[in-house]
Amino acid sequence: MSESHDLTVSPWKRFGHDRLYVNSPAGEKIAWLDRATGRITVLVEERRDDALRALAPHLAEASPAPVDPVPQVRSPAVGPRPGDDLAGNRPGEALLAKLAELRPSFWRYLLTRLLGRASEADSWRKGLRGEQRAGAELERLAASGWRVLHSIPLPREVDIDHLLIGPGGVFSFNTKHHSGAHIWVGDDSVKIADRSYPYVRKSRAEARRASAALTRACGFPVEVSPVLAFVDARKVVVVPSLHDVRVVRHREIASMRSLTGVWSAAGVESIYTTARDRRTWNRARAGSDG
Repeated sequence: MSESHDLTVSPWKRFGHDRLYVNSPAGEKIAWLDRATGRITVLVEERRDDALRALAPHLAEASPAPVDPVPQVRSPAVGPRPGDDLAGNRPGEALLAKLAELRPSFWRYLLTRLLGRASEADSWRKGLRGEQRAGAELERLAASGWRVLHSIPLPREVDIDHLLIGPGGVFSFNTKHHSGAHIWVGDDSVKIADRSYPYVRKSRAEARRASAALTRACGFPVEVSPVLAFVDARKVVVVPSLHDVRVVRHREIASMRSLTGVWSAAGVESIYTTARDRRTWNRARAGSDG
């Protein structure tokens, strides 16, 4: 890490990108350099000269390229059409729809219970309770300037459980309900009672998908960070080497209100207005981990 006056320059490598970020003492992103192309993107125009001075020693390492203009972060003049507005989605909206489709007749339901059999609907109901509890915690962040959307539909009949947008960034939530479980979270997978689950890889894939869709629709770069949220787990152990996926218990979601320095209030509203529009997600392509 290098310093220039009060700005710091830090390396960042994720999802195939190799960048140097210029940050303020408060952690606000001022600019970044793509080391592969030499392209500089300035995010805070008032500090353009300071950012360029901070990056100057590193420019010889990259290919020369022009400086990108400051992204004009403004709320869109026209919001989503009523039929395309996702703001009204409840936590677990997609699961509610699936449960409605799977609702058995009274006699079939009674027979299943008498025989002690688990039904497909039981799994959906458990997932629904998890999304509802995580969603309730996320909604409490609204008082701190955060916006949240639930059950964002993507192509191929999948969805993002929750999308959190606020001063500290944009986060896609993958919510899992494992009541009373001891959970081990590794760099790529999760182990619960000797079974392995691809939750970490899927969380990364959802974040990449969301970032691509929002960047395309907003017209400026929108990084989305993945969050893996466990509901009612007894114990969660995370390997120290896992840095790119945030792992929380649902009661810890409230601590995210303290994150700041990434987006202004205007930026938050612009991204939120775009994310509310169902059409933003119609071409959200799945990656190899999708």
